[in-house]
Amino acid sequence: MKKKERYILFVDYFKKAIPNPKTELNFNSPFELLVAVVLSAQCTDVRVNKTTPHLFKKYPNAKKLSRASFNEVFNIIKSISYPNNKSKHLIGLAKKITTKHRGEIPNSSAELESLPGVGRKTANVILSVLYKKPTMAVDTHVNRVSKRIGLVNSNKNLKEVELDLIKNFDKTDIPKAHHWLILHGRYVCLAKKPKCEVCKITKLCKYFKEDYR
Repeated sequence: MKKKERYILFVDYFKKAIPNPKTELNFNSPFELLVAVVLSAQCTDVRVNKTTPHLFKKYPNAKKLSRASFNEVFNIIKSISYPNNKSKHLIGLAKKITTKHRGEIPNSSAELESLPGVGRKTANVILSVLYKKPTMAVDTHVNRVSKRIGLVNSNKNLKEVELDLIKNFDKTDIPKAHHWLILHGRYVCLAKKPKCEVCKITKLCKYFKEDYR
């Protein structure tokens, strides 16, 4: 099967199966999404969603979080991975958003990546979810699933995977495709034991045809 055909079949299936995919992080504002995404680095969305209600109640916007002390933030997010660094990052990005961006979340990759704790992957999530821009955040799920299916070659690095996916998906499908790959990796195409027996896209999956059988 040619790569182009794989992309077509992948999109056709998920447009019917999950027509309106969304992030599983809970948020009610652009600021809350940014905080949640920063917290989600090397941490599960489930754990983040258990932690953010208290954090957002106490610090509902960047201005209030910018005035928080390290210990105050740390005590709220201490159950999340790397709480020391993330506490510093959250306060730092809140200060910069307040002073430089008038409380608004930037809509460019360069400005987002200038914020403490915000790397390329986080910036791409924000641009995709908030601003519907054709960016692809490549996390472990996206990287694993896209390679297993055969959407990208297995020897590609994360940046190459991102560029390959953006090149081959239709621009309007990219924000949804990001979620489709994550959800498929989270619930079906698991890292250690992929659930190939219940997967609905085995007919286009390179891993299934070459390794599973």
